[in-house]
Amino acid sequence: MSRLPVISKKRVLATSSSSSENGQDLAPAQKKTRTDPERVKPYAASTVISTRRPAVAAIKAPISRPVRPTGAATVAAAPSRGVLKQSIASTAPRGSNIKAAAAPTGTKAVTGGAAGTKRQGWDLKGKVTDMESKLRNYQTKVKSVSQDNEDLKSTMVKSQTRVTDLETSVAVQRSQIREYEEELQVLSGVREELDKVSSEKSSIEKQLSNLEEKYKVMETLRQSQETELHTLKMKLSVQDSTLSRLQLTLRDAEEEVRSLGETVVQQKGELHAGEMERRQLHNSIQELKGNIRVFCRVRPLTGGGLSQHLQLPATDNKTITLAKTQESHTGKTADTQKNYNFSFDRVFGPQASQKEVFEEISLLVQSALDGYNVCCFAYGQTGSGKTFTMEGAEYDEARGVIPRAVTQIFRAAEKLGAQGWEFTFTASFVEIYNETLRDLLYTGKASKRPEHEIRKSINNEVTITSLTYEKVTNEDQVLGLIMMANHNRSTAQTSQNDRSSRSHSVFQLDIEGANVGRDVKCKSTLCLVDLAGSERLLKSQSQGERFKEMTAINSSLSNLGIVITALANKDIHVPYRNSKLTYLLQGCLGGNSKTLMFVNISPEPDSFGETLNSLRFASKVNDCVIGTASANKK
Repeated sequence: MSRLPVISKKRVLATSSSSSENGQDLAPAQKKTRTDPERVKPYAASTVISTRRPAVAAIKAPISRPVRPTGAATVAAAPSRGVLKQSIASTAPRGSNIKAAAAPTGTKAVTGGAAGTKRQGWDLKGKVTDMESKLRNYQTKVKSVSQDNEDLKSTMVKSQTRVTDLETSVAVQRSQIREYEEELQVLSGVREELDKVSSEKSSIEKQLSNLEEKYKVMETLRQSQETELHTLKMKLSVQDSTLSRLQLTLRDAEEEVRSLGETVVQQKGELHAGEMERRQLHNSIQELKGNIRVFCRVRPLTGGGLSQHLQLPATDNKTITLAKTQESHTGKTADTQKNYNFSFDRVFGPQASQKEVFEEISLLVQSALDGYNVCCFAYGQTGSGKTFTMEGAEYDEARGVIPRAVTQIFRAAEKLGAQGWEFTFTASFVEIYNETLRDLLYTGKASKRPEHEIRKSINNEVTITSLTYEKVTNEDQVLGLIMMANHNRSTAQTSQNDRSSRSHSVFQLDIEGANVGRDVKCKSTLCLVDLAGSERLLKSQSQGERFKEMTAINSSLSNLGIVITALANKDIHVPYRNSKLTYLLQGCLGGNSKTLMFVNISPEPDSFGETLNSLRFASKVNDCVIGTASANKK
């Protein structure tokens, strides 16, 4: 809508340029020409009302009438209304340079007005006439342009109305588009669901095909099973007849089972009676052997060979002779030999094995499981092999009395379990060092080691306060406790032995048995003692702390001999309390117990004095007769 004022401006400029060619005399006319377009500005401004370009359909008009040829007559008459505007609007595209197209026409009009003639410089009146003519033409054009502007305004209003309608239509279409988009989203969900259903359908079809194949297999299997069922029915009819015969046989077998059950009950009673009789006979045999027995064992020489002052008869395993060669005091040239003969329940030479030694006391260990208190201790000088006899070494052939006794106890208890016996075992390991009790199973700090005292209950049971009593169920647990006790035991080096036991170690296994079906109970204690080595001061050359230990050891061993002598003499007051050792073992040394002493001797010639003292002490013990032992029954 801003094209027409631009055209008018170009025409004015063209006119002014053509007038300037006539000379400087036309200056007033040029000023007038410049003033006229400013009058037209209101009309030109009316053309730029809206910045929006009207719709093409609204401003398009028929262009069948062409623009008339240029000339003075044409300019005077002015083009018809709307012809020039329609021609420019219809032929020029939007945004093209319309000014360039309009300028030549204006130029022609001005040139035509002059009719191709040029007035003289002095003809001012003619020039004014020409300018007035041009002014009239321009006014005519302005009117035409104003009319075109009004038409364009009406067209623009219509266009704006149409734009409003179109915007409304666009809003409606956008709402429809939104609805379509929502429907599209719904349809996409439906499509996804359709795809899912399609995949499920394919999987179901596969499953259906698999099921059909399985059905065919099952149908084949059913047919085979029907055939097998028919066969089984035939077999069942045969088995029914067999069952009737077996039922008759079963009745006969049940009657036989009842009779066998009665026989089993009778045999169990007989077995129990036999077990009790075995215990009595076993106890009688042990009493015939003596409730206190002494075994003598000779340690082999360190370098091998035989000792000259010890004589063991080949045909008698119960005697030993200690021979000593003395110088003649009557002037005879030949030396005299003095023999000391001793007799014990059994004498073991240097070649005797650990197994052979234990077989002699295995029956005594069995008495502990039968309800009798059993005590077995090793006595002898330092280095005579007491610890080896009682404990032995780790490998099987060299195991001593204590581990072998534990193994026998648990194996015998397992066999008696088949006859209804149930046993519980409690183990303890105590050491008597310088007349002080020490718990060898203690695992706490040495600084917090408790003090122990021997207590005697009303039923004459001896216990030790704060002592560790371990419940054991198998031999491995007991052997582990024995290894711990050996590690904690007090030892020292003497002139007689590099690692001498300086204390008495007492291993006790409390046994409680019960036969619930027979209402029989028993309780006993197996006591296995490794005594400290006896030695004389001159022989051991002990000094200081070793001298104190030797004094305590010899004192306790002397009290042990006194107690055994008192028991043999049937004294009313037995001095058990004179020593911690005898006070602790009083339950195993009295008349209600079975006692075995090993006297271990060294074969070296320089140990002759200690050997003689040990054999004399053992001979006194062997001559003692303690009363008859009885089982501890509840």
